[in-house]
Amino acid sequence: MMPHNTFIVGANGQLGSALREIYPDARTADISELDITSQESIENYDWSNVEVIINAAAYTNVDGAETPEGRIAAWKVNASAVGNLARKAAELNITLVHVSSEYVFDGTTKQHGEEEPFSPLGVYAQSKAAGDIAVGVAGKHYIARTTWLIGNGNNFVKTMASLADKGIQPSVVNDQIGRLTFTSTLAAGIKHLIDTGAPYGTYNITNDGDVASWSDIAKLVYESRGRAGDDVIPVSTSQYYAGKSDIAPRPLQSGVDLRKIKTTGFTPSDWRTELSAYLNNL
Repeated sequence: MMPHNTFIVGANGQLGSALREIYPDARTADISELDITSQESIENYDWSNVEVIINAAAYTNVDGAETPEGRIAAWKVNASAVGNLARKAAELNITLVHVSSEYVFDGTTKQHGEEEPFSPLGVYAQSKAAGDIAVGVAGKHYIARTTWLIGNGNNFVKTMASLADKGIQPSVVNDQIGRLTFTSTLAAGIKHLIDTGAPYGTYNITNDGDVASWSDIAKLVYESRGRAGDDVIPVSTSQYYAGKSDIAPRPLQSGVDLRKIKTTGFTPSDWRTELSAYLNNL
């Protein structure tokens, strides 16, 4: 398929930087040029020649969304802004790619398929589910649903590596189960959908491999830094957050079914392989 004129929203985040690597000629804009939470800004922006919008912008402070200020911010960015983009994409016949989260589910199902009904638990989760619904306004759309994102910037793996290097023995939850998704994999999966002209709709995109808990992953990070995996203290989610306020509920089962994206010809690499390579570069 011929290259598209691509616009990346949220180009400075973890996923945005990975997208810019594979779309070096993509158009981007800072908030002074385009504020996606403002319908007026959307209307005034010059969308000339844009064929694909990739929305990598999101409010991701899961616990912050439980506060009065965070609740407003989460809904503005994760829901209202998505509706703004979807309406403009529909008006101009632009393909809209939106990034979703397994948080739209309550985590009671061991493996989430693309067609599972929404059952969000917290404010962040509810705002993401609303955004997914809003995307439907754009007839030409892809929703890339992902989990446990790791890339540039601050993230769980970097935090665990830093704690290991400092000799700290952290408590890490052992009852939240899922797979890591490296931003390079997610960006490549999005590009694959666009380039191959895959049928529009929702696709789960994470790295492949067996699911694991956050404490399992932390142990692997510790061992890679020459520390004992047993330095990581496994605790339940309820134990970890005991006595803390404004804590969002977490889905315990975050594994997603990858069969649909694989049928398009995209086979994600194993998260353990990607984790090893990532740690070697820290």
